[in-house]
Amino acid sequence: MLSISATRLAAAIRDRRISSEEIVRACLDRIETVNPTLNAVVQLCADRALKQARHADQQIARGESRGLLHGVPMTIKDSFDTEGLTTTYGTLGCIAHVPRKDATVVARVRAAGAILLGKTNTPELTLSYDTFNSIYGRTHNPYDPRRMPGGSSGGAVAIIASCGSFFDIGSDLGGSIRLPAHFSGVAGLKPTSGRIPRTGHVPPPRGLYQRMSHAGPLARYVEDLDLLLSVLAGPDGEDPFIPPVPLRSSSDVELGLLRGAYYVDDGVVPASPETASVVEQAVLALRDTGASFSEARPEGIEETIEIHSGLLRGWDGGALVRSMLTSLGTSLDETTLGRYLEAKTEAPHVVVALRDRWDAWCARALSFFDRFDVVLSPVNAMPALTPEELPSHYRGFSYTMTHNLTGWPAAVVRAGTSATGLPIGVQVAAAPWREDVVLAAARRIEQ
Repeated sequence: MLSISATRLAAAIRDRRISSEEIVRACLDRIETVNPTLNAVVQLCADRALKQARHADQQIARGESRGLLHGVPMTIKDSFDTEGLTTTYGTLGCIAHVPRKDATVVARVRAAGAILLGKTNTPELTLSYDTFNSIYGRTHNPYDPRRMPGGSSGGAVAIIASCGSFFDIGSDLGGSIRLPAHFSGVAGLKPTSGRIPRTGHVPPPRGLYQRMSHAGPLARYVEDLDLLLSVLAGPDGEDPFIPPVPLRSSSDVELGLLRGAYYVDDGVVPASPETASVVEQAVLALRDTGASFSEARPEGIEETIEIHSGLLRGWDGGALVRSMLTSLGTSLDETTLGRYLEAKTEAPHVVVALRDRWDAWCARALSFFDRFDVVLSPVNAMPALTPEELPSHYRGFSYTMTHNLTGWPAAVVRAGTSATGLPIGVQVAAAPWREDVVLAAARRIEQ
């Protein structure tokens, strides 16, 4: 039962084929078994979870239900506030920080009936592809503990892949939902920029960061991403960058009518042969529905690394990161983010030119959807890496960065396995607000 989807589990709880208390206990037992190897779950609230599970079962016995996720156990990335449960954001200044209020995404899944088991590890302020911080240490890949699960949602994917949690909520500034999903063999969705509020998350939605930052679901199955998106999406009256755009249903998408594009070389780093082969097999799976596909990539994506890196840590002399650390009480001598603090300060005209270049680049890229409805690509040039390999392979992370710059919705679904037994995912993207197309295509690939 631990390996089924959250969607199916919720139905089983509603039908009283299994109790919430049984499944919560099973998840807690599983976490106890795998976490010493993974170091994925960094805070547990077991007693509270069991109490809530018993209450959920009592409600079901009375014919009551809180919502779509009634009784389903989950975990939450430690970059999101959780009322009454330590939230560190991976930084030493918050080692004893206990929020008084849930982040919006946490409040929404709990209002839908989900039960929080605990918090999952994240790098400091989420700013690394390696899930490591000075409080909890490093999280390990469930397929090979010598390798990374990816970052910054590494703890989330590691425990989901190991069947200790049914879903988690990640955040994504340069691939932090999609890369870990690829490295650890689960499904993840970075929705359209502006789809899901980031209230109660660190880093908060502000400045140049806000347009590139996203919150989104992680689970083992695409159908759960679809369900969770319906729970998470929409304005909360606090995050000022979330417009009230209606969701479309993925069940209404006619796959056979899609015009698809794919690429296995983004002009920065070509994908490894086995990664490219998995993308090509995913294309065949969609072609079998009648969809048409051409090899093509959006104009200018070879500029991804230069623009993304320039915006994220190449212009303000580390001022934004320094201010966040100071406001959170972390000494600059004890942070792991020294590379951000050492960035040079650019002249104002250089920053303006970079912002203008980004805007023009996005406009050119958007014209891609005059010809295509969906685009498939690698998630990364390689399967999961070791921490030692990360610096020399950084440019291979450009495939996810692209869609933080465009703001397009992009999902990752496992579609293959490397010769060494590591998962290989495929990235599925579509036009803004077309998560329905992304999820429909991803589900077909998964099947």
